[in-house]
Amino acid sequence: MSNKKIAIIGGGASGLLCAILCARKSLEVDVFEQNSKCAKKILVSGNGRCNITNRNLTPHDFFSDNPSFVTDALESFGFKEFSDFASSIGLLLDVKDDGRAYPLSNESKSVASLLLSHAQNLGVKIHTDTKITDIKELLEKYDSVVVASGSEAAEHLGGNGDGYEFAKEFGHNIVPTYPSLVQLHLNSAIAHKMSGVKTVADVILLINNKKDISTNGDILFTNYGVSGFAILDISQRASVALMEYAKVDISINLLPSFNAQKLSTHISNLAKAVPNFSALDVLAGLVPLKIAQGLLKSLEIPQETSAKDIHTKLSKKIANQMMNWRFEVTDTHGFRHAEVSGGGVDTLEINQKTMESLKQKNLYFCGEVLDVLGKRGGYNFAFAWASAYLCAKDITKS
Repeated sequence: MSNKKIAIIGGGASGLLCAILCARKSLEVDVFEQNSKCAKKILVSGNGRCNITNRNLTPHDFFSDNPSFVTDALESFGFKEFSDFASSIGLLLDVKDDGRAYPLSNESKSVASLLLSHAQNLGVKIHTDTKITDIKELLEKYDSVVVASGSEAAEHLGGNGDGYEFAKEFGHNIVPTYPSLVQLHLNSAIAHKMSGVKTVADVILLINNKKDISTNGDILFTNYGVSGFAILDISQRASVALMEYAKVDISINLLPSFNAQKLSTHISNLAKAVPNFSALDVLAGLVPLKIAQGLLKSLEIPQETSAKDIHTKLSKKIANQMMNWRFEVTDTHGFRHAEVSGGGVDTLEINQKTMESLKQKNLYFCGEVLDVLGKRGGYNFAFAWASAYLCAKDITKS
């Protein structure tokens, strides 16, 4: 029986998994959580459904200044290993065709409560409403200290930069942080007038007028700009570009199933067929009404313009705007609204096989505090679990 004592700062995904694996080897584990309850981020993830991991995990799904850092973690504790662990605590997975995995209950509450119950049943002591300020003192009292404190993302759920401050005390470099999986602000007098309207579109991110990445998915117009899955998927690249003071734009294709020629012909033919319709009536069958209004306004075409006045050149102009509507991106919606954060503790100074600091013995970092950021789709959880596993494996080796 070992009586090694372990302190874990943070009772989120990586902290709780690490605690469970250490307690299973009969170590004494204290988890210090600054919130009134653990796993707050788990509870809100995936709109309360919790996209907990992904069947298709590769290092290419992660962003870091040191891209190969995630390799050992993913190989040691990939989808199968996590799936086995989950079933050992009674958590069954529902894996979708695209690889995303959710709890079978389709409720994030079950993930949080099973992790917590299991940890407590193993004797893990959970200290809530406890903010650690002196990490050096912890290192004197405990055999190992694990920093699983997350990032600044979602500060209303307790997100903060404490972990970076702890790392700096031991001379660690912090890669500049930025919000990701986050909504974008637009420089547009028209976008906010379409607030509340959701549509499925192709979105291209342009950096310094060059195409960077493109995606297809939901877009939701808001009073500050745009949200929706398509926007979250390009937000990492947009956020980094904004941090580097690049010119950032998005181009929205509202009707990806058309080509420009086909669309302008459709508009021309419809306008001829219903000459007494207004321009707004002509577009109302193609896109949501508020978007049709915004589109005409952006082209300075009065919405009451008669359909018979929509000549071929005007049809082409409308079609081109529908398929390539450009907006300038001025900012992200900030850490408060971000699901995750990029940047963090420099992984060149962390042992990628054990997650131990290369600057301080018995000090470990896991999860989002590190400079590792996953794509949307369960990847950030996957790294949280995998990095926690490597921490625990090293701590519990005799």
